[in-house]
Amino acid sequence: MTFKSGFVNIVGNPNVGKSTLMNELVGERLSIITHKSQTTRHRILGIVNADDYQIVFSDTPGILKPNYKLQESMLRFSESALIDADVLLYITDVYESPEKNSEFLQKVMQLTVPILLVINKIDLSSQDELTTIVEAWEKRMPNVEIIPCSALTKFNVAYILKRISALLPEGEPYYDTDTLTDKPTRFFVSEIIREKILMLYKKEIPYSVEVLVEDFIEEAKHIHIRAVVFVARESQKGIIIGNKGAGIKRLGTTARKDIEAFVQKNVYLELLVKVKKDWRDNDTLLSQFGYKSGD
Repeated sequence: MTFKSGFVNIVGNPNVGKSTLMNELVGERLSIITHKSQTTRHRILGIVNADDYQIVFSDTPGILKPNYKLQESMLRFSESALIDADVLLYITDVYESPEKNSEFLQKVMQLTVPILLVINKIDLSSQDELTTIVEAWEKRMPNVEIIPCSALTKFNVAYILKRISALLPEGEPYYDTDTLTDKPTRFFVSEIIREKILMLYKKEIPYSVEVLVEDFIEEAKHIHIRAVVFVARESQKGIIIGNKGAGIKRLGTTARKDIEAFVQKNVYLELLVKVKKDWRDNDTLLSQFGYKSGD
């Protein structure tokens, strides 16, 4: 039996459903999902193993024009996905114009690897609208295979997996066959906490926040976690904590439930809030948070 393996990188603009599709393809909830843009900040690997193939998926931040160093790092994660892909998934949706971020799209079209253009959220369009959308993309990206999809309803997700497995090069597995991701558990803990911040707080708060797990002490029946929520200004600290600590308590309770589901153990979660002014433009802190290559 011939074995296939390869890196399948997922790129596209913010809010087109890249993380939702990645989670469905992998069969696990690895990337956090909210309705807000710029939810994904890192490249996150999810590994699918079968008897005759191994697919290493890579979810990436949405393509954007950077306003500070954090976003510069996020853009580098997206652009690096064009370099090491064996198959590229370019994700768009039924609302997006084929001319959006044409500079990045031009780089995509110069690739020599197979490209699958996935039009997501087709459950939100009529058949006539979808036909028009597909025709527009066919003109914009000729010779690219187009697959309509709804990650939310799982429509065509299995077909995308089938097409990927057919396009993979022959090769040995890159990871042990029981490996799900390259990220440690504490990374997903910090992402779950950040997801809850995105859900519970409004305006600039979610985009000014980073979460770092300082202590992760695992015992037989429970895990003690201490995590620090970093904000950029003192006023943001007050908003996170809330009146008489109500905000931080709600955040902790909401996050703990998902963390317990993820680690399959009881969790004691301690949350602290610290101010790190301009952390999004601080190279040392960005390195500490894992946004610099080589870290």
